Amino acid sequence: MKRRTKPTTAKSSVFNYTALAVIGGVLVLGIGIGMAISSTTTFTPENVASSEFIDRSAPDPEICVKFGASAMVTDLRVFVTLNPFNVYVARPKMQPGCVLRTSNWNLLKQRNLITSDQERECKQRMNTFGFTGELDNEPEINCIYQNNSAENDFLNQPGLVPTRPRPESDRF
Repeated sequence: MKRRTKPTTAKSSVFNYTALAVIGGVLVLGIGIGMAISSTTTFTPENVASSEFIDRSAPDPEICVKFGASAMVTDLRVFVTLNPFNVYVARPKMQPGCVLRTSNWNLLKQRNLITSDQERECKQRMNTFGFTGELDNEPEINCIYQNNSAENDFLNQPGLVPTRPRPESDRF
């Protein structure tokens, strides 16, 4: 007695390989389109997406990058009433700014933008200077405090590789 076996046809195996090829192609195309859409960056004030954009927007960008760091400056007013207790926040004003390293304060002194008293007072509190506006055109200069407790919570998520200690150049 002969055993009957199902005849195999080349047509069914070709269909499987063709279907897999089409599905694989669609998957690769979808990933490519998704990456293209997510990586398009527009450099407009409404969409600040990179530190390069912030560096270019800083007042006196060459000085800022060479002697400090460019910054986003937020001027914000908060009103607190006590009876009844309420907190009101005005719309913040965002503008480009620059933070100087303490070793580069002489740039401000040479241009007579800060006095010796301002320098001494700022140095006593272990602060540094930050400014908005062009240095040659009446900038607004403030003695500012570096808050080292401000951590980037986006980088400190559970399960992520721990971040390295900040380099010395990040300490102002």
